[in-house]
Amino acid sequence: MNSTRKKSKKRDVSGWLILNKPYDFGSTQAVGKVRWLLGAKKAGHAGTLDPLATGILPIALGEATKTIPFVQDGIKVYRFSLVWGIATNTDDTEGEIIDTSPVRPSAEQVLAALPEFTGQISQVPPAFSAIKIRGERAYDLARAGHELNMPPRDVMIEDFSLLKHGEEKSVFEVTCAKGTYIRALARDLAKKLGTRGHVDALHRSRVGDFSDENAIELQEFENAPMQEREQMLLAVSAGLSSLPEIRVDARQSTSLGFGNPVLLSGAGAPVAVEEAWASHRGQAVAIGRVEQGQFRPSRIILPH
Repeated sequence: MNSTRKKSKKRDVSGWLILNKPYDFGSTQAVGKVRWLLGAKKAGHAGTLDPLATGILPIALGEATKTIPFVQDGIKVYRFSLVWGIATNTDDTEGEIIDTSPVRPSAEQVLAALPEFTGQISQVPPAFSAIKIRGERAYDLARAGHELNMPPRDVMIEDFSLLKHGEEKSVFEVTCAKGTYIRALARDLAKKLGTRGHVDALHRSRVGDFSDENAIELQEFENAPMQEREQMLLAVSAGLSSLPEIRVDARQSTSLGFGNPVLLSGAGAPVAVEEAWASHRGQAVAIGRVEQGQFRPSRIILPH
């Protein structure tokens, strides 16, 4: 007699896990692992990290997935090492060597070039990236041997610092907006300095307000009992720190839960806010905007 294993029932789990993604582990793979460990119904992440990169991967569970866009828009900080003199087809250590150069820039030359890569710049993303071209991922087309003409994109680099310089390898820190490809930045800096280069190691130390200080190791999370895993989660509202908070009372909270606008009263009540979130007793209730003194919800955050 065949016996079928009963599928475990998925749970309503909401909150943010700030994961220090391990090396050689995909972002989607990490989300799946966390979701499975919590038995959660729904999960997603706020910004892909290359499998060979480590660092901050904010994972949203349940109602927190509604706040992902606001975390994705946050400033990112990366530390990376650049190997001088060798170019690869992936712009990192995973690829095949496609060019070499004997030129090794001095620290002074590197520092002099960095301002050119600060502010709004144009960069061509690596062919081995998740960008979609004609409905397919660029890395799938590149692996299949297709020659890709990647369109350039404008990105914002707030700060580009040299932390350590060596003849064969240098270490940098970059503060940038979303959409920046660090591998492309390393490749282009090396070219500017008359040589070739690729990323040897990459670590994301910050995404918005989430940083290494509040990151959880995957092994630590996996080894913890279920109750402790849930205690490692941050509140749904942790993903809304970039927006103004509007506090509402119990009656208003109930009304917002049905998708209805509520009139804000009292001294200092805003008349117009482009985007904000409403809270009741510290819990996120809704995301929306304020028009003519009314909070109008666009996304409801269900109780959790």
